[in-house]
Amino acid sequence: MESLVWNTILTVLLGVVAYLMMSKFAELDRISILLNKTREEIARDHITRAEFRQDMGKLFDRFDLLEKKLDGLRDRRAQSN
Repeated sequence: MESLVWNTILTVLLGVVAYLMMSKFAELDRISILLNKTREEIARDHITRAEFRQDMGKLFDRFDLLEKKLDGLRDRRAQSN
C-alpha cells in the first residue's frame, strides 16, 4: 500500500514537472523566434559601415564642388576689384 502511495505521488510530481518544462521550452522557442525577427528588423532598418562611408564620400564630394565654386567666385571678385 505504501508503495502505491509513493508511486502516485511521484507520478503526479513528475507530471507537474514535465508540464512546467514543456511550457518553459515553448516560451523559449517563442522568445527565440522574436529575437530572430528583431535581428532581421534591425538589419533592415540600419545601414552598414560601407554604406555609411559611401554616403559620406558623396557628401564630401559635394562639399568639394561647393568649395571650388566659392573659390571661383572669390577669385572673380578679387580680379574685378
